[in-house]
Amino acid sequence: MRIGVDLGGSKIEIIALGDDGEVLLRERVATPQGDYAATLAAVAGLVAAAAKRVGAGDTATRIGIGIPGAESRVTGLIKNANSTCLIGKPLKRDLETALRREVRIANDANCFALSEAVDGAGAGASVVFGVILGTGVGGGIVVDAKVLTGANAIAGEWGHNPMAGEHHKDVCYCGRKGCVELFLSGPGLARDHRRVTGADCSPQLIAERSATGDADSEATLQRYEARLARALAQVINILDPDVIVLGGGLSNIDRLYRNVPRLWEEHVFSDQVATKLLKHKHGDSSGVRGAAWLWH
Repeated sequence: MRIGVDLGGSKIEIIALGDDGEVLLRERVATPQGDYAATLAAVAGLVAAAAKRVGAGDTATRIGIGIPGAESRVTGLIKNANSTCLIGKPLKRDLETALRREVRIANDANCFALSEAVDGAGAGASVVFGVILGTGVGGGIVVDAKVLTGANAIAGEWGHNPMAGEHHKDVCYCGRKGCVELFLSGPGLARDHRRVTGADCSPQLIAERSATGDADSEATLQRYEARLARALAQVINILDPDVIVLGGGLSNIDRLYRNVPRLWEEHVFSDQVATKLLKHKHGDSSGVRGAAWLWH
């Protein structure tokens, strides 16, 4: 049996999967805010309770943890985490001590990509690029059902490349100017709409108004699609994936799957583009499922 834990900034979710991917248990609790020790205790408690409920025994489970950051290849400490109480902490070592068994840790975007590659929208594909379009922009690479982490543990972090074809005035939280995340995240889409129209609208409202013929909202989505196409074309030119799977709140804008592949063709260095752009299969379950599949 596999147990996956999605350690997020606001909630900790746990899932138990059978060997065939069947969900045996799933639940979530609030993440202790800014408290590293309490977060460790919450994860350990969830794992122990889950193993007991499904009758797996105390040490018979394989545990994967998805986190909003990465483990440094040099120090083993957590870096680049939105949950700042994790930064600089030996999370893997501390969890293994608390749980008395080996734990596998991966970035949450990598977990999303793995879930969709193993038994989701990208199942059967050799190379899958998983994209998160939400509050931030993240990505993960899976090759032959294995996560590609990279020499610096940052493989797939396309959200912090500069956005091609744009003036780079705005500064990202990472300290760099003009990151893809500034344009393609949910807040980035809303900010672009406000900058041009003066109106404060959520991405969902922009999509709804566009569908009813609002010209300003339609123009905003067209700018977004053009930028997404350029950014993904760079990924295709380097990685050449079989499938790109979208996740996060903006992935629910269905027109992206029609329009973006048409737009990226002029930017991809090929006479034709076979890469498929697909919507997630498991939705917000992908992160926690992917954590469990770290033992795939």
